[in-house]
Amino acid sequence: MSLWLPVAPCTPDGCARHTGAVRAPLPAALLLLAGCGLVLLGVACVPLVQLLGPVPRCRLTRRWARAVPRAFGVRVTVRRHAPEPATGGELVVANHISWLDIPLIASVLPGRTVAKSEIRRWPLLGPLAALGGTLFIERDRLRALPAAVRAVAAALRSGSRVVVFPEGSTWCGRDGGAFRPAVFQAAIDAGATVRPVRIAYGTAEHRSGPAAGAVAFVGSDPLTASLWRVVRAAGLTARIDVLAPIPVDGEDGRRALARRARAAVLEPQGPLRPRQTAVASDRANRPAESVHH
Repeated sequence: MSLWLPVAPCTPDGCARHTGAVRAPLPAALLLLAGCGLVLLGVACVPLVQLLGPVPRCRLTRRWARAVPRAFGVRVTVRRHAPEPATGGELVVANHISWLDIPLIASVLPGRTVAKSEIRRWPLLGPLAALGGTLFIERDRLRALPAAVRAVAAALRSGSRVVVFPEGSTWCGRDGGAFRPAVFQAAIDAGATVRPVRIAYGTAEHRSGPAAGAVAFVGSDPLTASLWRVVRAAGLTARIDVLAPIPVDGEDGRRALARRARAAVLEPQGPLRPRQTAVASDRANRPAESVHH
Protein backbone atom coordinates (compact mmCIF):
# COMPACT_ATOMS: atom_id res chain seq x y z
CA MET A 1 0.00 0.00 0.00
CA SER A 2 1.27 3.47 -0.87
CA LEU A 3 2.55 5.73 1.90
CA TRP A 4 0.38 8.62 0.68
CA LEU A 5 -2.84 6.92 1.74
CA PRO A 6 -4.62 8.33 4.83
CA VAL A 7 -4.42 6.09 7.89
CA ALA A 8 -6.57 6.39 11.01
CA PRO A 9 -5.18 5.40 14.42
CA CYS A 10 -8.42 3.54 15.24
CA THR A 11 -8.32 -0.23 15.81
CA PRO A 12 -11.09 -2.80 16.39
CA ASP A 13 -9.76 -3.71 19.85
CA GLY A 14 -9.28 -0.12 20.93
CA CYS A 15 -12.34 1.53 19.42
CA ALA A 16 -15.06 -0.94 18.40
CA ARG A 17 -16.36 -1.70 21.86
CA HIS A 18 -19.97 -1.76 23.04
CA THR A 19 -20.47 -0.97 26.72
CA GLY A 20 -24.28 -1.12 26.84
CA ALA A 21 -26.83 -3.91 26.75
CA VAL A 22 -26.25 -6.88 24.46
CA ARG A 23 -28.61 -9.24 22.66
CA ALA A 24 -28.61 -12.97 23.18
CA PRO A 25 -27.04 -14.95 20.32
CA LEU A 26 -30.36 -16.19 18.89
CA PRO A 27 -32.07 -12.77 18.50
CA ALA A 28 -28.78 -11.41 17.17
CA ALA A 29 -28.59 -14.20 14.60
CA LEU A 30 -32.15 -13.47 13.49
CA LEU A 31 -31.27 -9.81 13.01
CA LEU A 32 -28.19 -10.80 11.03
CA LEU A 33 -30.30 -13.00 8.76
CA ALA A 34 -32.88 -10.25 8.33
CA GLY A 35 -30.27 -7.63 7.50
CA CYS A 36 -28.33 -9.79 5.07
CA GLY A 37 -31.58 -11.00 3.49
CA LEU A 38 -32.68 -7.42 2.89
CA VAL A 39 -29.33 -6.57 1.30
CA LEU A 40 -29.61 -9.64 -0.95
CA LEU A 41 -33.12 -8.58 -1.91
CA GLY A 42 -31.74 -5.19 -2.89
CA VAL A 43 -29.07 -6.84 -5.05
CA ALA A 44 -31.68 -9.00 -6.77
CA CYS A 45 -34.01 -6.07 -7.45
CA VAL A 46 -31.44 -3.59 -8.80
CA PRO A 47 -31.81 -4.67 -12.48
CA LEU A 48 -35.59 -4.23 -12.24
CA VAL A 49 -35.39 -0.93 -10.35
CA GLN A 50 -33.04 0.50 -12.98
CA LEU A 51 -35.84 0.11 -15.53
CA LEU A 52 -37.96 2.62 -13.60
CA GLY A 53 -37.93 6.37 -14.03
CA PRO A 54 -35.72 8.58 -11.85
CA VAL A 55 -38.44 9.54 -9.35
CA PRO A 56 -39.77 6.05 -8.50
CA ARG A 57 -36.23 4.66 -8.57
CA CYS A 58 -35.07 7.25 -6.05
CA ARG A 59 -38.11 6.63 -3.85
CA LEU A 60 -37.57 2.86 -3.77
CA THR A 61 -33.86 3.27 -3.11
CA ARG A 62 -34.52 5.52 -0.14
CA ARG A 63 -37.12 3.17 1.33
CA TRP A 64 -34.83 0.18 0.98
CA ALA A 65 -31.88 2.08 2.46
CA ARG A 66 -33.99 3.18 5.44
CA ALA A 67 -34.93 -0.43 6.12
CA VAL A 68 -31.35 -1.78 6.11
CA PRO A 69 -30.10 -0.19 9.38
CA ARG A 70 -33.39 -1.05 11.05
CA ALA A 71 -33.05 -4.67 9.94
CA PHE A 72 -29.64 -4.77 11.64
CA GLY A 73 -31.15 -3.31 14.84
CA VAL A 74 -30.09 0.35 14.50
CA ARG A 75 -32.54 3.20 15.13
CA VAL A 76 -31.98 6.22 12.87
CA THR A 77 -32.73 9.92 13.24
CA VAL A 78 -32.40 12.37 10.33
CA ARG A 79 -32.14 16.12 10.85
CA ARG A 80 -32.24 18.59 7.98
CA HIS A 81 -30.72 22.02 8.54
CA ALA A 82 -32.30 24.45 6.05
CA PRO A 83 -31.52 22.28 3.01
CA GLU A 84 -31.93 23.64 -0.48
CA PRO A 85 -32.47 21.40 -3.48
CA ALA A 86 -29.53 21.23 -5.86
CA THR A 87 -30.23 22.41 -9.40
CA GLY A 88 -27.42 20.36 -10.93
CA GLY A 89 -24.76 17.96 -9.79
CA GLU A 90 -24.24 17.69 -6.05
CA LEU A 91 -21.17 16.41 -4.20
CA VAL A 92 -22.20 14.91 -0.86
CA VAL A 93 -19.31 14.72 1.63
CA ALA A 94 -19.53 12.98 5.01
CA ASN A 95 -17.40 11.64 7.82
CA HIS A 96 -16.76 7.90 7.66
CA ILE A 97 -17.26 5.54 10.59
CA SER A 98 -18.94 2.34 9.43
CA TRP A 99 -20.24 0.33 6.51
CA LEU A 100 -23.63 1.50 7.78
CA ASP A 101 -22.77 5.02 6.56
CA ILE A 102 -23.57 4.00 2.99
CA PRO A 103 -27.23 2.97 3.46
CA LEU A 104 -27.71 5.81 5.94
CA ILE A 105 -26.78 8.42 3.34
CA ALA A 106 -28.69 6.59 0.61
CA SER A 107 -31.82 6.81 2.76
CA VAL A 108 -31.82 10.62 2.47
CA LEU A 109 -29.50 11.52 -0.44
CA PRO A 110 -29.19 8.55 -2.80
CA GLY A 111 -26.45 8.90 -5.37
CA ARG A 112 -23.33 7.37 -6.89
CA THR A 113 -20.81 6.55 -4.17
CA VAL A 114 -17.05 6.88 -4.54
CA ALA A 115 -15.44 3.84 -2.90
CA LYS A 116 -12.15 1.99 -2.78
CA SER A 117 -11.81 -0.76 -5.35
CA GLU A 118 -11.57 -3.45 -2.64
CA ILE A 119 -15.27 -3.00 -1.85
CA ARG A 120 -16.14 -4.49 -5.23
CA ARG A 121 -14.99 -7.86 -3.82
CA TRP A 122 -17.01 -7.66 -0.58
CA PRO A 123 -19.81 -10.23 -0.14
CA LEU A 124 -23.31 -8.78 -0.50
CA LEU A 125 -22.32 -5.11 -0.39
CA GLY A 126 -19.81 -5.33 -3.25
CA PRO A 127 -22.21 -6.53 -5.96
CA LEU A 128 -24.87 -4.13 -4.75
CA ALA A 129 -22.44 -1.21 -4.90
CA ALA A 130 -21.38 -2.11 -8.44
CA LEU A 131 -24.95 -2.43 -9.66
CA GLY A 132 -25.82 0.90 -8.03
CA GLY A 133 -23.26 2.81 -10.11
CA THR A 134 -20.49 3.12 -7.52
CA LEU A 135 -17.37 4.88 -8.78
CA PHE A 136 -14.52 2.59 -7.69
CA ILE A 137 -11.05 4.10 -7.31
CA GLU A 138 -7.66 2.50 -6.74
CA ARG A 139 -6.50 4.21 -3.57
CA ASP A 140 -3.05 2.61 -3.60
CA ARG A 141 -2.13 4.15 -6.98
CA LEU A 142 -1.40 7.86 -6.83
CA ARG A 143 -1.27 7.98 -10.63
CA ALA A 144 -4.92 6.89 -10.75
CA LEU A 145 -6.06 9.97 -8.79
CA PRO A 146 -6.40 12.42 -11.75
CA ALA A 147 -8.56 9.91 -13.62
CA ALA A 148 -10.74 9.45 -10.54
CA VAL A 149 -11.20 13.22 -10.23
CA ARG A 150 -12.18 13.42 -13.90
CA ALA A 151 -14.70 10.59 -13.45
CA VAL A 152 -16.32 12.33 -10.48
CA ALA A 153 -16.42 15.66 -12.33
CA ALA A 154 -18.04 14.00 -15.35
CA ALA A 155 -20.71 12.44 -13.13
CA LEU A 156 -21.41 15.80 -11.50
CA ARG A 157 -21.63 17.57 -14.87
CA SER A 158 -24.24 15.03 -15.95
CA GLY A 159 -26.41 16.13 -13.02
CA SER A 160 -25.68 13.14 -10.79
CA ARG A 161 -25.35 13.26 -7.04
CA VAL A 162 -21.99 11.79 -5.98
CA VAL A 163 -21.35 10.65 -2.40
CA VAL A 164 -17.79 10.59 -1.08
CA PHE A 165 -16.03 10.13 2.26
CA PRO A 166 -13.08 12.54 1.89
CA GLU A 167 -11.28 11.37 5.05
CA GLY A 168 -10.16 8.43 2.91
CA SER A 169 -10.47 5.98 5.80
CA THR A 170 -12.88 5.07 8.57
CA TRP A 171 -12.53 6.66 12.01
CA CYS A 172 -14.16 5.49 15.23
CA GLY A 173 -16.17 8.67 15.83
CA ARG A 174 -14.10 10.11 18.69
CA ASP A 175 -12.11 12.13 16.19
CA GLY A 176 -11.87 12.60 12.43
CA GLY A 177 -9.26 12.90 9.74
CA ALA A 178 -8.45 15.69 7.33
CA PHE A 179 -10.68 15.99 4.27
CA ARG A 180 -8.57 15.17 1.21
CA PRO A 181 -8.96 18.05 -1.28
CA ALA A 182 -8.79 16.13 -4.58
CA VAL A 183 -12.49 15.31 -4.81
CA PHE A 184 -13.37 18.96 -4.15
CA GLN A 185 -11.48 19.83 -7.32
CA ALA A 186 -14.06 17.73 -9.16
CA ALA A 187 -16.84 19.89 -7.68
CA ILE A 188 -15.01 23.06 -8.72
CA ASP A 189 -14.41 21.75 -12.25
CA ALA A 190 -18.06 20.77 -12.62
CA GLY A 191 -19.50 23.85 -10.89
CA ALA A 192 -21.38 21.55 -8.50
CA THR A 193 -22.76 22.24 -5.04
CA VAL A 194 -21.06 20.62 -2.04
CA ARG A 195 -23.46 19.13 0.51
CA PRO A 196 -21.92 18.30 3.93
CA VAL A 197 -23.49 15.45 5.90
CA ARG A 198 -22.63 14.59 9.51
CA ILE A 199 -23.00 11.00 10.79
CA ALA A 200 -22.90 10.06 14.49
CA TYR A 201 -23.65 6.84 16.36
CA GLY A 202 -24.54 6.17 19.97
CA THR A 203 -26.55 3.87 22.20
CA ALA A 204 -29.86 4.21 24.00
CA GLU A 205 -27.93 5.15 27.15
CA HIS A 206 -25.44 7.48 25.44
CA ARG A 207 -27.21 9.04 22.47
CA SER A 208 -24.74 11.87 22.04
CA GLY A 209 -21.74 9.60 21.49
CA PRO A 210 -19.15 10.64 20.59
CA ALA A 211 -17.77 7.12 20.21
CA ALA A 212 -19.36 4.85 17.61
CA GLY A 213 -18.68 1.76 19.66
CA ALA A 214 -19.94 -1.43 18.06
CA VAL A 215 -20.59 0.13 14.65
CA ALA A 216 -17.01 1.32 14.15
CA PHE A 217 -15.55 -0.53 11.15
CA VAL A 218 -11.90 0.39 11.47
CA GLY A 219 -8.44 -0.94 10.82
CA SER A 220 -8.22 -4.55 9.65
CA ASP A 221 -11.61 -5.49 11.08
CA PRO A 222 -13.26 -8.26 8.98
CA LEU A 223 -16.71 -7.39 7.67
CA THR A 224 -18.21 -10.55 9.18
CA ALA A 225 -16.92 -9.61 12.64
CA SER A 226 -18.35 -6.11 12.27
CA LEU A 227 -21.75 -7.42 11.21
CA TRP A 228 -21.94 -9.72 14.23
CA ARG A 229 -20.81 -6.99 16.61
CA VAL A 230 -23.56 -4.67 15.36
CA VAL A 231 -26.40 -7.17 15.79
CA ARG A 232 -25.17 -8.22 19.25
CA ALA A 233 -25.19 -4.60 20.49
CA ALA A 234 -28.61 -3.52 21.75
CA GLY A 235 -29.91 0.03 21.60
CA LEU A 236 -27.70 1.32 18.79
CA THR A 237 -28.70 4.69 17.35
CA ALA A 238 -27.53 6.67 14.35
CA ARG A 239 -28.03 10.32 13.51
CA ILE A 240 -27.62 11.97 10.12
CA ASP A 241 -27.42 15.75 9.91
CA VAL A 242 -27.99 17.03 6.37
CA LEU A 243 -26.31 20.41 6.47
CA ALA A 244 -26.68 23.54 4.39
CA PRO A 245 -25.02 23.33 0.95
CA ILE A 246 -21.70 25.03 0.23
CA PRO A 247 -21.49 26.75 -3.17
CA VAL A 248 -18.14 26.51 -4.93
CA ASP A 249 -18.38 30.05 -6.33
CA GLY A 250 -16.07 32.44 -4.54
CA GLU A 251 -13.94 29.75 -2.91
CA ASP A 252 -10.19 30.22 -3.21
CA GLY A 253 -9.45 26.63 -4.16
CA ARG A 254 -10.07 23.01 -3.33
CA ARG A 255 -8.13 23.08 -0.05
CA ALA A 256 -10.22 25.93 1.34
CA LEU A 257 -13.38 24.17 0.21
CA ALA A 258 -12.23 20.95 1.91
CA ARG A 259 -11.48 22.77 5.16
CA ARG A 260 -14.86 24.49 5.12
CA ALA A 261 -16.69 21.21 4.54
CA ARG A 262 -14.72 19.46 7.28
CA ALA A 263 -15.51 22.22 9.76
CA ALA A 264 -19.22 21.83 9.02
CA VAL A 265 -19.19 18.03 9.31
CA LEU A 266 -17.00 17.62 12.38
CA GLU A 267 -18.18 20.54 14.50
CA PRO A 268 -19.63 19.68 17.96
CA GLN A 269 -23.21 18.46 17.89
CA GLY A 270 -26.10 18.12 20.28
CA PRO A 271 -27.37 14.84 21.72
CA LEU A 272 -29.83 12.53 20.00
CA ARG A 273 -33.21 13.25 21.47
CA PRO A 274 -35.37 10.18 22.22
CA ARG A 275 -38.72 11.90 21.64
CA GLN A 276 -38.36 13.77 18.38
CA THR A 277 -41.40 13.92 16.12
CA ALA A 278 -41.49 11.17 13.51
CA VAL A 279 -42.21 12.38 9.98
CA ALA A 280 -41.40 10.99 6.56
CA SER A 281 -38.11 12.28 5.17
CA ASP A 282 -39.69 12.54 1.73
CA ARG A 283 -41.76 15.52 2.87
CA ALA A 284 -40.99 19.13 2.11
CA ASN A 285 -37.61 20.35 3.34
CA ARG A 286 -37.84 22.46 6.47
CA PRO A 287 -35.19 23.99 8.74
CA ALA A 288 -33.91 21.63 11.44
CA GLU A 289 -36.37 18.94 10.34
CA SER A 290 -36.14 15.76 12.45
CA VAL A 291 -36.98 12.35 11.07
CA HIS A 292 -37.02 8.95 12.78
CA HIS A 293 -36.99 5.80 10.65
